[in-house]
Amino acid sequence: MSTNTPKRILIGKVGLDGHDRGAKFLVRALRNAGYEVIYTGIRRTPEQIVRTAIDEDVDVIGLSLLSGAHNELFARVAQLIEEEQAEDIIMFAGGTIPDKDIPHLKSLGFRQVFTPGASLSEILSALKEELGGGE
Repeated sequence: MSTNTPKRILIGKVGLDGHDRGAKFLVRALRNAGYEVIYTGIRRTPEQIVRTAIDEDVDVIGLSLLSGAHNELFARVAQLIEEEQAEDIIMFAGGTIPDKDIPHLKSLGFRQVFTPGASLSEILSALKEELGGGE
């Protein structure tokens, strides 16, 4: 990344999902790529995620969920982002998300939805594109 202020990314684990190995891997990889990363830890509410994102003035929220409650929980995050008039925050989603649910999540404002097997280079490329070059 350039000498400009690094882009800030929040990685959040919303709901009761306690599996965070992938999220922690992504946090390290994003930091290594030059991003400033805030990791919320596990079992956060949508309200906690959005409040942290706003308080930390992030550019991107990346949500990870493996429990199957993505439609409800991610929708609530998107609703709160809208209520807070923070639609300038880019939202990404990842986890065990069936292909049939991806159009719904995108209709909520999630720019990218990453499913198991997504490569790190795919994620980094998508971030760079969404952030206008990322550098």
